[in-house]
Amino acid sequence: QVQLVESGGGLVQAGGSLRLSCAASGGTFSSYAMGWFRQAPGNGREFVSVISRSGSNTNYADSVKGRFTISRDNTKNTVYLQMNSLKPEDTAAYYCAARQTTLYTSSYYYKANEYGHWGQGTQVTVSS
Repeated sequence: QVQLVESGGGLVQAGGSLRLSCAASGGTFSSYAMGWFRQAPGNGREFVSVISRSGSNTNYADSVKGRFTISRDNTKNTVYLQMNSLKPEDTAAYYCAARQTTLYTSSYYYKANEYGHWGQGTQVTVSS
């Protein structure tokens, strides 16, 4: 059973950058595709990005494409989300999630219910 802990959130001005980290423990990290989701108050959990087990394939929500970059280091059991050119509408709690899969290069997991493991979230607030 993998446990996930996010870090790196905070308060930043519009146009700024943050890098979120999600450290995994208790499981074989490379067995999981990893996703990032976010949830603003009053909204549902929204897909942000996903990376395959291998790290070779990624996908992004249209709202963050070109500004956010997901990556992973399987030697450190960590997935990252580099967020640049942040906007006030990026303000949300950000969650990482893990989906166990046999598919080494698949990154087509966009729905929250496709993930079996979640972190506790880290808050990102972007001021205008």
